[in-house]
Parts: sequence; C-alpha cells; structure tokens
Amino acid sequence: MSNYEYHKPQTVKEAIGLMESLENAKYIAGGTDVIVLVKQEKLAPANLVSLRNISELVYIDTKDGLKLGAGVTHSAIANNEFIRKRYSALADAAGAVGSKQIRNVATMGGNICNAAPSADTACPLLVLDAKIVIDGKAGKREVPIDDFFLGPNKVALNAGELVTGFVLPDLGSNTGSAYIKHARRQAMDLPIIGIAARAAIKIDGNEAVCRDSFVAGNDISQTIKRLEDERLVFEDVRIAMGVVAPRPVRAKKAEEAIKGKIISEKLLKEIGEIAASESQPRDSIRGEAWYRREMVKVLTGRAILRSIGRIVGPEQMTNPNRLW
Repeated sequence: MSNYEYHKPQTVKEAIGLMESLENAKYIAGGTDVIVLVKQEKLAPANLVSLRNISELVYIDTKDGLKLGAGVTHSAIANNEFIRKRYSALADAAGAVGSKQIRNVATMGGNICNAAPSADTACPLLVLDAKIVIDGKAGKREVPIDDFFLGPNKVALNAGELVTGFVLPDLGSNTGSAYIKHARRQAMDLPIIGIAARAAIKIDGNEAVCRDSFVAGNDISQTIKRLEDERLVFEDVRIAMGVVAPRPVRAKKAEEAIKGKIISEKLLKEIGEIAASESQPRDSIRGEAWYRREMVKVLTGRAILRSIGRIVGPEQMTNPNRLW
C-alpha cells in the first residue's frame, strides 16, 4: 500500500482549496471504497483530503421535499422516519448497504461518486428525481442524477469538484416507492440486480378495499385482482435498474407503457418484459446475463406493487415483505 498525506479540512471551501493546491489528491469520506482501492493498489494518491470533519455536509432537511448532505451516513438515512415513509426506496437501499458497521460510516456522497453499477442508492435516487449539488472552484451547480453517471466509476465531476448534497422533490401523498435488492444472501453482499420503482396512483373505486388487499392473506394474483376491480390507475411511474448496464439506468419505455393504465397482472408482466428488453446485462461472477433479464421481469412488477402498498396502507402493512 502506498504512503499518503492525510488532510483534515473543516469547511467545504478549505477542502476545495486543498484539492486545487495539492498534487495527486483524492477526496475521502467514510473510506469504505477508497481505502479498499488503496489497499488493493488500484489507487495510489499522494494526498487524501478527508471530508469527515466538515459539519456542513451532514444534514437532513425535510422542508419542501428532502435535502441531504453528502456526508450523511446510510444508517442515518435508513433509520430516519420521514425518509422511511415519504422516500421509502431510498431507506430500503440505505438499509441494504453492506453491514451495520459499514452503514454507520459509509456516506451517500461516497456511494454515488464511486459510481459502481451495483451501488444500491443509485436506483432510488433515479426514480425519486434527485439532483446532485456540486461545489468547486467555479462555484456551485446542480446536475440531475440521470446526467451524473457517465459509466462504471465515472461521474460528471470536474477536477477538484465535490458533491455536497442531494435535492429530492416533494412527491405528494399519492406516491410511493420501493427498492428491491436481489442478492445471494441478505447481508454483506452486492446485488445481482437492483430494481427501484416509484408510482403515483389514482383510485376510482374503494380505497379501503385496496388497503385491505395488502393486509389480508392474499397472494400476489389476488392482491392485483382486487386492485384492478377498484380501478387503480397509474398516473406516473419511474423504474430504475442496477447491475444490468454499465451504469444505473431508467427503464423509460416501460415507464411510458404503464402511464394512464389500470393495474392488472397482464400489465405488470408486460412492463417487466419491456424493462428487461431495455437492460444490457453481462455475465459476471455474481450472475449470468440471462438470469438478470429474467429477474428484471419478475422484480419490476413486485417493486411497483410494493410502492402501491406504501400508498394505500403504509400503517397497515404489518409485514411489507410478505408478497415478495
């Protein structure tokens, strides 16, 4: 492992100034990605600029949507009640990252800037229409997250720039979201694929019947049929997929195909097929391409259905994983 100088700035301005003045420097936050790469000799910085002591990067603001500092840990996000209720997909993903010890130190900014196709929080941020707040020598700017990812471990940051936060819009009470991480084991594993969904719905029938369809002992087909009978319509849908392309991607054709339609088992199957056709998976040690496509077909509908459950009965869903 190479030697490096470790710098501890106290402000964002100081950190940016250090990056400008130092040679071969790298930002480090929680260090759960950077230090691994240094130890593997895949990264050999002469200087590490720590962001851990910068308090202005650690905040959760729930006024007019959601604003997160880049230094907020995954544990803080996963355990925040407002995020769990209103931005559920993000809480799902943050709670699925690594181990509890890793979640206690790994930050949102670090996870996104690493830009791994398997990054759990990337797909939820895509479906939640997040914007990335960036600061640097030229000043502050905001970038839609869909424009931030350029490829594996490549993001839209200029030299010396720093991600300082995330801005998520207020999505309204008729909107729910979910993230499903499909992995070989439930802890300490990277996803074979990850699927996030956000759904905005309108119910022409009885909302109580829709709510009861999730708490009753129904299987998936029964639940969908009851929602169909009450004419549950998709006003808007977002679908994002991870580990099926060089970067996390939206399934935009599937999103368009579902808008304005009444839920049905046939529709969800069709949407899964379209989403799978938009994926570009490859064979890897964790899973083969054909298997990833098949799981996109299955998990897309499940993520959408879980999102609906969080709209019609967030307090009544005593076992939200029952259907999956």
